[in-house]
Amino acid sequence: MEDAARTGRAAAQARVTWGAGDVPISSDYDDPYFAREDGLGETRHVFLGGNGLPARWRGRAAFTVAELGFGTGLNCLATIKAWRDFADKPTGTRLHFVSFEKAPLAPADMARALRAWPELADLAALLVDGWLVRPTEGTVRVALPGVMVDVLIGDAAVRLGDWAGAADAWYLDGFSPSRNGDLWSAAVMERVFALTAPGGTFATYSAAGWVRRNLAAAGFVVEKFPGHGRKRESLRGMRPGGGAGLEPSGP
Repeated sequence: MEDAARTGRAAAQARVTWGAGDVPISSDYDDPYFAREDGLGETRHVFLGGNGLPARWRGRAAFTVAELGFGTGLNCLATIKAWRDFADKPTGTRLHFVSFEKAPLAPADMARALRAWPELADLAALLVDGWLVRPTEGTVRVALPGVMVDVLIGDAAVRLGDWAGAADAWYLDGFSPSRNGDLWSAAVMERVFALTAPGGTFATYSAAGWVRRNLAAAGFVVEKFPGHGRKRESLRGMRPGGGAGLEPSGP
């Protein structure tokens, strides 16, 4: 894909409305960016806990988290805070957070959404300062202490092909599969699997049957685990070959 630094081609910017509690809602998908009740709690339960974080950081010199759907950056900031607070990791260890986002939020909308969590305020300020002023189909890079954040802007079905990394953990956090089915397609899940390190894991709030089948068909070992709040079930899984069992644990 041509880089927008050369083409100057603008990406579609996300359009939002605001619900109760200043929850941003996508105008394109009519779906909230995070749980209307306790969005940060959902992130910690589903994405960190479902991937066995922070326990899996123990003894690692480097760790890569990849994500479908950057949104407000809430998952990213919650991960960085957990990483920063986790004392049982080697000195000098680094976290790489890679995300894929088709329609990035405007910085002002991102800042407004993240105000709900004062405990993330310092990290949110750094993220917003490094965010796009004019979204383009390129890569946003934000360097934070001990962490590198890369957000690949554009259609994930294309941009996944532009990344040559291997994720130790995936956050599958696109809008609802019933509203944004392309991001949960068999082809996208196959690419996610290919970009997962042996023994790497995924977690998602969705428990839709066809999503589970697409993940299993791609090669993941998939299981259900308790959802957050009113949601009864979520999905998590592992790419075989890492020598460890599927035992994600909470933060």
